[in-house]
Amino acid sequence: MLTLRPYQREAVDTVYRHLREREDNPCVVIPTAGGKTPVMATICRDAVQLWNGRVLILAHVKELLGQAAEKLHVVDPDLPVGIYSAGLKRRDLGYAVTIAGIQSVYQKACDIDAVDLIIVDEAHLIPPDGEGMYRQFLTDMKVINPNVRVIGLTATPFRMKSGTICAPENILNAICFEVGVRELIVQGYLCQLRTKAGLIKPDTDKLHVRGGEYIAGEVEDLMDNQDLVLSACREIIEYTDDRNSVLIFASGVAHGRHIADVLHTDHGAECGFVCGETPNAERDTILDRFKSGDLKYLCNVNVLTTGFDATNIDCVALVRPTLSPGLYYQMVGRGFRLHPGKSDCLVLDFGGNVLRHGPVDAIRVTDISRPSNGDAPAKECPECRAVIAAGYSICPDCGHVFPERNRNGHDPTASDEGILSDQVKRSECEVLDTFYAVHEKRDATPDTPRTFRVEYKIGFNEYVSEWVCFEHDGFARQKAEAWWRQHSYDPIPDTAERAVELAEAKAIAPALSITVERKPGEKFDRVVGYKLGPKPPLPEVDNDEPWYATNSADEEVPF
Repeated sequence: MLTLRPYQREAVDTVYRHLREREDNPCVVIPTAGGKTPVMATICRDAVQLWNGRVLILAHVKELLGQAAEKLHVVDPDLPVGIYSAGLKRRDLGYAVTIAGIQSVYQKACDIDAVDLIIVDEAHLIPPDGEGMYRQFLTDMKVINPNVRVIGLTATPFRMKSGTICAPENILNAICFEVGVRELIVQGYLCQLRTKAGLIKPDTDKLHVRGGEYIAGEVEDLMDNQDLVLSACREIIEYTDDRNSVLIFASGVAHGRHIADVLHTDHGAECGFVCGETPNAERDTILDRFKSGDLKYLCNVNVLTTGFDATNIDCVALVRPTLSPGLYYQMVGRGFRLHPGKSDCLVLDFGGNVLRHGPVDAIRVTDISRPSNGDAPAKECPECRAVIAAGYSICPDCGHVFPERNRNGHDPTASDEGILSDQVKRSECEVLDTFYAVHEKRDATPDTPRTFRVEYKIGFNEYVSEWVCFEHDGFARQKAEAWWRQHSYDPIPDTAERAVELAEAKAIAPALSITVERKPGEKFDRVVGYKLGPKPPLPEVDNDEPWYATNSADEEVPF
């Protein structure tokens, strides 16, 4: 039986609350390797067993279909699951849960018949407008069942050309739950990352941009330079002597074959290669060898950015530049997963992507609808070529001392201050949304006090949390009491669970903005000040039912 992590349980509960209280379609944002599939599987199990519903899971690639089927079997082996996919040669119909490739079913709504829930994995692939496969299929399904609801799951809730995937006019309308990369790394659910830049830097200034991305042919011509390929391959071999599984992203088919050939002929290293043209049987054989550890190096072009699950990857080499933070995120995310004996994942960046999009251990996926401040989010150490946050004055890898910045010029803005910053800085941040939860330490004993976690959303995929210790003694409890008196007229709660109940019932003053302190050596940014709205007045209660009461946990949650 699958046990959900605390944030996964919170994601499931938030989806149910959204479906119960709103009429639109929610989206769940969990980082690559953060475990979206268990969340999806749990929703399927509950929908079928508790509410007698039917569920359709849509995905874009066949690997995701297989993963979903496996996880559903772990959650509940008795759950009837069918697969509808041309790539997997399956046409299962009439099941309580059907897992389908969108390419196989987008004209087959009548074959699938009415369902109550449609769950879309990798939901950023849904086109926000036009007559794409998703939109056509979902329109047809709504004719069959006007009450069908859609749930999206993704790590990157936006598309490069059109901004956020959630909007009133889109298929998905609101992000109901989101957890960040940095938080999961700190909590030990994702792998630590570090990065090195390539010795030879490609000049991307002359590349043309179309639809928000570099033109593919120009990128391949730039990166397939003989000197650059030889240098990149030499560095890949040098830096991966103690690595086990190296995934390489090339700029095009010819470029990828060139890399694989140089690694073999010049360095005696076997390197597999897969692209969209690779026959399925050959591709599956190569991927199986790579996952098993039999093949150390694997180069690919545009096929292993989504849905490829190989936990043993401990080095990712980006031999291609991209303007898309989502693509950059997906490529680096292949190394996020934990694996026995894997202490971290090395990112070798030969395309200037980390300097362009930010440090790998504090990836900030930027909403393109929000203008950039123009400052570089990271910098490269001239001695060891480690790519670090712009705020560092001393390189943490080699000890190089950077020249002091011109104090008459402009300092880096808050967007430069990732978790690698070595400077204590305070900044006031507008609060876009606030979330509350009971927080339990990993591997805690039953008598370990829990904390009341308050998570402030201060930007796209950017959060700051604080932990209020109502269940602790001494100074921690005194601080919690002071926090509550500052925020609420209600009696101070004795448990974290009670605090969440009151907070979600709007018994505390809303935070309009917070002051965030970033300090070297600390895992989390600290909330050191607030600008609060008015405290809610105590209500007049005429009966014994608590004024904050919501639906009972035993009450049926309609879809």
